[in-house]
Amino acid sequence: MIGGLFRSSTRDIPDVSQVPKHIAVIMDGNGRWARKRMLPRVAGHARGVEALRATVRGCVDRGVEYLTVFAFSSENWRRPQDEVSFLMQLFLKSLQKEIRRMHDNDMRFRVIGDLSRFDGRLVDMIREAEALTASNGGLNFTVAANYGGRWDILDAMSRLMAREPGRLERFTEEELAAELSMSFAPEPDLFIRTGGEKRISNFLLWQLAYTELYFTDVLWPDFDGEALGQAIGSYQARERRFGRTSEQLKADAGE
Repeated sequence: MIGGLFRSSTRDIPDVSQVPKHIAVIMDGNGRWARKRMLPRVAGHARGVEALRATVRGCVDRGVEYLTVFAFSSENWRRPQDEVSFLMQLFLKSLQKEIRRMHDNDMRFRVIGDLSRFDGRLVDMIREAEALTASNGGLNFTVAANYGGRWDILDAMSRLMAREPGRLERFTEEELAAELSMSFAPEPDLFIRTGGEKRISNFLLWQLAYTELYFTDVLWPDFDGEALGQAIGSYQARERRFGRTSEQLKADAGE
């Protein structure tokens, strides 16, 4: 229950498959990758775009349906201004270069987050890309930009309360979840963070409640198809119980 406004409910147990349906990624380690090579931090971000392409290809090849990546958090505005400017330009150039390729490969593209601080040209391009790919049925590729999990929950709660200001009955988890930025997707099965840090850093706080977490020391620019395979292999070796016992899982599987 959040502030006495929400009523808990028993969430449905999702279908568990060998290949995660939804993978969420924090792409960390770009700056350290560059520093190890005596390069400016922005070189690491540029190289990170190549790693993202490889990850997208790996997800498509393995049959992953949703890929969500944390490109720019609401906290990243605290970084040096020249790095922030470079990231914005890199986002714009990458979108210009990749959107036609994504569309030709039947991918659906979305951006979640508060876009109000972004340049109007970038926002227009994002909306055009989303509209262009809206009917595609392949990989659902989502970029979280100027996004924060706390912002997401508060924004959803604000919309609920504005829609029903006089409501006395508590809201349900399902009603709140329907207002979140990722309401169109199932909750992530697998969360990957590169770069050695072991935290989720305000990313998809609500959605990661039952997600399998995978942390790797591999810096993002070095993350490739093999590294993705290792992450998925770790996921496949786990027992996803969702509150049940191992014996119940075996009984359900007919063992």
